[in-house]
Formats: sequence, C-alpha cells, structure tokens
Amino acid sequence: MAFKFVIFAAVVAVANAIVPIGYPGAYPALGVPRVAAPLAYPAVAKVAAPVIAKAVDDYDPNPQYSYSYHIADALTGDNKEQQESRSGDVVTGSYSLIEPDGTRRVVEYTADPVNGFNAVVHREPLAVKAVAPVAAPLAYPAVAKVAAPLGYPGALGYPAYGKALIG
Repeated sequence: MAFKFVIFAAVVAVANAIVPIGYPGAYPALGVPRVAAPLAYPAVAKVAAPVIAKAVDDYDPNPQYSYSYHIADALTGDNKEQQESRSGDVVTGSYSLIEPDGTRRVVEYTADPVNGFNAVVHREPLAVKAVAPVAAPLAYPAVAKVAAPLGYPGALGYPAYGKALIG
C-alpha cells in the first residue's frame, strides 16, 4: 500500500511541475505562473562555403602529351596497339586490333576545333591467322541401355497395375 502511495505522490509532483510554456496567463485559475517568453535556441551562424580560387598559372594555353602501347598475347591471340599525341587543340592518333576473321583493323583519327573528329578505317590481311582454332568439343561415350531391375513392376511378368499378393 505504501508503494502505491509513493507512485501516486510522484505522479502528482510531476503533474504540478509541468508548466505550459508559450501560453502566459492562459490558466490563471489553476495557479499556473505567467511565463515571460518561450524558450529560444541560440542562433546558428551560417557559414559560406569556402571559395576555391584557381590560380592563373594552372591554365596551359598549349597542352601537349603523347602516349602509346602495344599488347601481343600469344596465349589468347590478343594483339592490339594504340598511339596518340596532342599539341594544343589538335589530337592525332591511331589504333589497331586483330579481328576474329584474321584481318587487322587500323583506325587513324584526328580531332580539332575546326573539323571535329574524323576517322579513317583500313583493313589489312595477315599472313598468319593470329587466333588459334578452337578444339573440337569433347565426345561423350554412348549410353548403354540396361534392362529393368527386378524390383520394378512388370519386370517379372507382373502387370504394373493390379492387386498386390500378400502371402
């Protein structure tokens, strides 16, 4: 009984402690004190994103590069190459690869601001086919027909349907 009284007293104490904030003088008959103003949160300062200034020195008015590579894999038959160079706004290059029919495809290209991208494709026959022929598929042995096992209905002359003999 004393435990119930302690819980009741705690509920009453909590109910008396709750004060409606933001309604000053709304409950004068209940003895609720007036509140000067609702609680305010501190203002959050807005921070502008940092401005990233590009240095004038990063701009290259005449960019230049050149690269090339060649792959020749005898195991897979992969054989290709590419080379490209740039001087200012003009890019020139070429690449080649071996087609499945054994010919070499060569593509020569240029790109510039006036003419755009232009490519010329050539096909060259190869003396030796670079792609190895695929081996014939594996042959599987013939499957022999086997007589039905003794436990199979109908194997001993019994019909596959009918009554079972108990005896």
